[in-house]
Amino acid sequence: MRVPGGVKHARKRRKVLDMTKGYKGKRKNCYRIAKQSLLKALRHHFVSRKLRKREFRRLWIIRIGAAVRPYGFNYSRFMGALRRAGVGLNRKVLAELAIRDPQAFEKVVEVAKSA
Repeated sequence: MRVPGGVKHARKRRKVLDMTKGYKGKRKNCYRIAKQSLLKALRHHFVSRKLRKREFRRLWIIRIGAAVRPYGFNYSRFMGALRRAGVGLNRKVLAELAIRDPQAFEKVVEVAKSA
């Protein structure tokens, strides 16, 4: 006997239409167009999660470079000196120190200068 698969079919379509809630025009209620726009949106979402990591790393590097310039360092020399001194702070922590706690950041710079 043949078993009709209407329930599965409808559930699959409903899932796509629920995910496209808030889109404009046919993108929210026409299944074919909604599916296309959803696939594109999910692809952009995936790529953006990867790009966010790169953008934050760039931001941290810019902040650290700006913070060490008054001490006579540039970014690359500062990071090299930290590595030689055996300081294991990452860029995120260094950028936060530079913004939120300048005295602590100055101590880190002194450690780098001594190396």
